[in-house]
Amino acid sequence: MNTLTYKTISANRKTANKKWVLVDAENQSLGRLASEVASLLRGKYKTNFTPHVDCGDYVVVINAEKVLLTGKKKTDKVYVRHTGYPGGQRFATPVEMLRRKPCFIIEHAVRGMLPKTILGRQMFRNLHVFAGPEHPYQAQKPELINVKDLK
Repeated sequence: MNTLTYKTISANRKTANKKWVLVDAENQSLGRLASEVASLLRGKYKTNFTPHVDCGDYVVVINAEKVLLTGKKKTDKVYVRHTGYPGGQRFATPVEMLRRKPCFIIEHAVRGMLPKTILGRQMFRNLHVFAGPEHPYQAQKPELINVKDLK
């Protein structure tokens, strides 16, 4: 038996087969959508997934303003930030954030599901979220994916 044929092939920057993916967030649950988008960004569904390499896809999310929050999360969930000044802690509910910055909710959820490393920040740069149905990445011909069908 030739043992050289059983080598494990790891992906690197040159061999990573990155493609453009389009995800429609309309009527999708926020957490379920974010976990699938994070998996697409990491490339965990690929056969040549390598944990220390950015081998995930470029993900374009449209209709971010139409994402669903179940239960009382629209009123009870709180996003906390700090201005950097004494007494500068600010609070916002998802309803306020959807009105002010509709893309923030999906970006915040996906960022929390990526690794907290330099590689995670690099993967997060491959995410593009838009409030409406239009996006400027038509030239890349992104492939529309139904998130509910992914496993």
